[in-house]
Amino acid sequence: MFKSVKNSRLVVAALGALTVGAIALSTSAAAAPLPLFPFFQQPLQQAAPPAQVAPSDDDDAPADFQLPARLKRQVVNYPTREAPGTIIIDTPNTYLYLVLGNGQAMRYGIGVGREGFTWSGTQSITKKAEWPDWTPPPEMIARQPYLPRHMAGGPGNPLGARAMYLGSSVYRIHGTNAPHTIGTRVSSGCLRLVNEDVIDLYSRVHVGTKVIVLPMDRRAELIAR
Repeated sequence: MFKSVKNSRLVVAALGALTVGAIALSTSAAAAPLPLFPFFQQPLQQAAPPAQVAPSDDDDAPADFQLPARLKRQVVNYPTREAPGTIIIDTPNTYLYLVLGNGQAMRYGIGVGREGFTWSGTQSITKKAEWPDWTPPPEMIARQPYLPRHMAGGPGNPLGARAMYLGSSVYRIHGTNAPHTIGTRVSSGCLRLVNEDVIDLYSRVHVGTKVIVLPMDRRAELIAR
């Protein structure tokens, strides 16, 4: 009888100790919840693929660059007998004039061909494209074999936001993501504007627009007569 009572007291004491331990563990868990993945490493976030960017003139661009006043889009006096809507490229002075009529023109600052790559003549716009793809011509690939063979249109594309193709030639009037090159002789013969300006010009001209490109040794004023 005595042994039975003693054993019962031992059982009760053991149960009490287990209960206190359980309460302590419960309180600790509430204070510091277990991680969602206690035994495995949390899944890694997959990085987005890098944007496709062609080698360009952007590497040396100052972060705070602003176009000089003379290269900003503006209406200027420009008497000429050319019909309104005609584009005149003043190659030596790095201007593009869009004839408005009544002795005025919209003038844009542009980048032109570097030494040995300028050209002159009369063409017409045969195609217009928004955020155009870029396929460097074979002669450009031969000079710069590191260039991509094709690049989809987009912010990293050297043709910028818009392109207007000139005749059946490889030349275009197009945008650029390198505004510091406006006013310089840097291209392989194409004529570049900052993206804001090429978007404006694109909205004002149409397929069939006449484009006059003046040679390096002739000033734009000579076209006015």
